[in-house]
Amino acid sequence: MLEIDDKIVSLDVLCEAFCCDLSRCRGACCVEGESGAPLSEEEVDLLEEEYDNYKPYMTAKGVEAIQQQGFMVVDSDNEYTTPLIAQRECAYSFEQDGVTLCAIERAYREGHTAFVKPVSCHLYPIRVTRFRNGSHGLVYHRWDTCHAARESGSLNATPLYRALREPLVRRFGEEFYRALEAADEMLRNEESP
Repeated sequence: MLEIDDKIVSLDVLCEAFCCDLSRCRGACCVEGESGAPLSEEEVDLLEEEYDNYKPYMTAKGVEAIQQQGFMVVDSDNEYTTPLIAQRECAYSFEQDGVTLCAIERAYREGHTAFVKPVSCHLYPIRVTRFRNGSHGLVYHRWDTCHAARESGSLNATPLYRALREPLVRRFGEEFYRALEAADEMLRNEESP
């Protein structure tokens, strides 16, 4: 474990290779799992405020799930999460050419909303836990679904934190990301003979 300011970071975030490969995993992280993606209270408000901007990219079943369940649901851990369609895919997802994608992100990429997507989705497979003292824990959620991403990351020699630079900076800022780079360099120097 590594401590940077008020964040406890698993060394896996620095050392594990990872590079998302949608052509192989087909967006399974938006479909598989026991509950939807974790949401902050602010994101619940954004999902409602921006709904008209990303709704055109959603499936009819996704729109129906939102109408029936709301913009978020409370999971078994009493956390806000995205609603699911028939206990499977995220209500905010859609499929294109056999790949499951995010309707919110598509609307963002096409300039229709300033909301990228829930930060927990953007950061995946890094999961963030908030501790009672206000600090955060960042851990790598290793999942068989991401096997192709680990292979791609190994081929490209891409550490997980580098693959997730954009969402890490979005969530924790540029200074935190530079601290991760410095820690990575220090670890690599320690490993060198």
